[in-house]
Amino acid sequence: MTAQPDQPGPSLKAGLICDSLAIFDPAGIQARIAELAQTVARDSLRGETVKLLSAANKQGRATIAEAFAKAPFSARALTQSYSYLTDGLVRTAFHVASTYLHPIANPTSGERIALIAVGGYGRGEMAPFSDVDLMFLTPYKITAWAESVIESMLYILWDLRLKVGHSSRTIKDCIRLGAEDFTIRTAMMEQRYLIGDRDRAYELEDRLRSDLFSRDATEFIEAKLAERDARHLKQGERYMVEPNVKEGKGGLRDLQSLYWIAKYVYQVQDVAELVPIGLFSPEELDSFTKAANFLWAVRSHLHLATGRATEQLNFDLQVEVASRMGFKDRAGGRGVEFFMQEYFRHATRVGDLTRLSADQAGGKPAERRAAARADFPPPPPGKARLRGDPQPAGCGRS
Repeated sequence: MTAQPDQPGPSLKAGLICDSLAIFDPAGIQARIAELAQTVARDSLRGETVKLLSAANKQGRATIAEAFAKAPFSARALTQSYSYLTDGLVRTAFHVASTYLHPIANPTSGERIALIAVGGYGRGEMAPFSDVDLMFLTPYKITAWAESVIESMLYILWDLRLKVGHSSRTIKDCIRLGAEDFTIRTAMMEQRYLIGDRDRAYELEDRLRSDLFSRDATEFIEAKLAERDARHLKQGERYMVEPNVKEGKGGLRDLQSLYWIAKYVYQVQDVAELVPIGLFSPEELDSFTKAANFLWAVRSHLHLATGRATEQLNFDLQVEVASRMGFKDRAGGRGVEFFMQEYFRHATRVGDLTRLSADQAGGKPAERRAAARADFPPPPPGKARLRGDPQPAGCGRS
């Protein structure tokens, strides 16, 4: 059965930092929107929607921040909570644009679009002021109706002061662009259906798996390693005294790069799946999880302390974040010193986990390929493999 144009995807409710309805109440907001549609002129509905969603966004953010202040290390719950709030805002904006601002009684197949979250938002992992990365999936060349819906929706989100990155693509575009650009391919690895034509979104997922993610595994590893090397060169090869929590050495991007490589090569959906594969020991998984939680907590406190997307942990902010996370002065040192010691312990461990091979830096392409494959051994027999990947002895192609 064909999906309805405004059918939402699964809601991110598990593991939130507080009750979901305290963050965003989808049913209540939908009812308020329906009332507004009956009482205000169509050309005024967008502005009224912005007022309603602005109040809901402010309330939801205050609720999340209050809960985080009481549990300052609950980073995973925090990042999911901001994603849940963003889902509510984005889905409501799409619903208003497609149902009330630009109604269409019998949309043709060419007028059915799906809204997809990509990147960190698609992963369901957002800091307080993370970007909102969206992809509008269209069947063919974009129609005038789809253009109007997309424009109206984006204006609602911009009026909410969200930093939105967006693209409009067909499935064919996604395959072509992903084949040409590893950054685009990485973003689409974490695509998540939000609302709209569910069938088209699922077709995208299947096509990405069969036509894009089953190729060039070694080249993908090399591209991620090259990105890491360039990032370290830009931010500083050593662990800096005022580190960039997101992009610096031992930061969140290093952890994410390791996960992206493993996800691409082994088709895992959770980092815990790397233990049975043999890429992580249970102790290394524990280190990865603790480091990710600590770094996300630091990044989120940075955002909340400054009211913007701040990633650099400078000296003044080190004191503020240490206090927010409960590091106290005691005999033998100041709280901020204990905090930074903890930070560098985690960053160093991240460096150990993500250092694939000491001889990769500056190696020839063939040497880099060999090193990359040595650090990412083939999965055991029976584990789903990517077509075109080197096969272990005794294994046929899947």
